Amino acid sequence: MDPVPDDPAGVPSRGTPAGVSPPPGELGDLLRLSARGDQAAFATVYDATAARVHGLVLRVVRDRAQAEEVTQEVYLEVWRQASRYDAARGSALSWLMTIAHRKAVDRVRAAEAATRRDENYHHSHQVPAHDATAEAAHASLEARRVRTALTQLTDVQREAIQLAYFGGYTHTEVATLLDLPVGTAKTRIRDGLIRLRDAIGVGR
Repeated sequence: MDPVPDDPAGVPSRGTPAGVSPPPGELGDLLRLSARGDQAAFATVYDATAARVHGLVLRVVRDRAQAEEVTQEVYLEVWRQASRYDAARGSALSWLMTIAHRKAVDRVRAAEAATRRDENYHHSHQVPAHDATAEAAHASLEARRVRTALTQLTDVQREAIQLAYFGGYTHTEVATLLDLPVGTAKTRIRDGLIRLRDAIGVGR
């Protein structure tokens, strides 16, 4: 699963051994070199981060073939957009993992949209049963309650909850993306869940 830059020079050569992560500052330097067309630097970024990126994508899309495709798309975008990395806004790994998560979610949404189109076509050719209509209405009300409850969280709680429970990240990954200690990330998620539960009215 080699990166394929959109560049006439072709595919960059392999860099450091796979799975050997450079220090965070060095990863940012490698991205800046990649932005200048340094294929060896880009290959090093790929080797150091591909396993983590692929693992995240796979957790979101839940299909190995699609995860391979999305991972390639991630590194193609990293190669093209490396100049947009800004160290002042976060770590290089956070920037890269955010791209990976967005690409994976886009793939899932595209698949869901295709499924909805098929389902809509199917349902348009039959009269919906009363129970199905009631169930859909109930699900819509529940979704509205959750969205309303999310607005009552603090910004930091909402961000942590969305990453952990809607984005599929582990607590450790949430901490990395938000540049927080793992304990702080866990606290934000826990407090957010408590507040979300109270806002929705669970147990009343």
